[in-house]
Amino acid sequence: EAMAIAKAAAEAVKVQMPREADRGAIGPISNANQYQKIQDLIQVGIDEGATLLAGGTGRPEGLNRGYFARPTVFGDVTNEMTIAREEVFGPVLVMIPYDTVEDAIEMANDTEYGLAGYVQGSPAEAAKVANRIRAGQIQINGQGPDFSAPFGGFKQSGNGREWGEHGFEEFLEVKAVMGASAA
Repeated sequence: EAMAIAKAAAEAVKVQMPREADRGAIGPISNANQYQKIQDLIQVGIDEGATLLAGGTGRPEGLNRGYFARPTVFGDVTNEMTIAREEVFGPVLVMIPYDTVEDAIEMANDTEYGLAGYVQGSPAEAAKVANRIRAGQIQINGQGPDFSAPFGGFKQSGNGREWGEHGFEEFLEVKAVMGASAA
């Protein structure tokens, strides 16, 4: 059932030129290198045996130029597959089945990255799970971003922060003077 919902959601996403985009549509990938990385990772997912539920390589129908990627969903992914272990930074969803919440947390933390994560469930239980995932930001039940909250990753996703008070600290120079009275 979850795979059918994800497939339908991806197929409903409009990919459009930014100046003509409807609300909720997605536009192009930022540059040629990133577009090619996404295309390569989609192909690797197919080659490694993940079930392609929606999308795939190439541009969406009606867009024959530009760095537009098809919204893609993979099912039957294992945590050992490349598509599950790399940061894609494109419209690609990988669905990894799990048996228990403990399994899900272990899989979420079994990565060298940790930029962001998403948890669905009852608010109290989702908050407990979110606190155990090693990522810089966790969004619960589709909560949108909060630009007053810090944003940045753990592990290989980086340790700096943007947004909020922590983001401003990146631009400050702190100075300590010893041996003099404070003015």
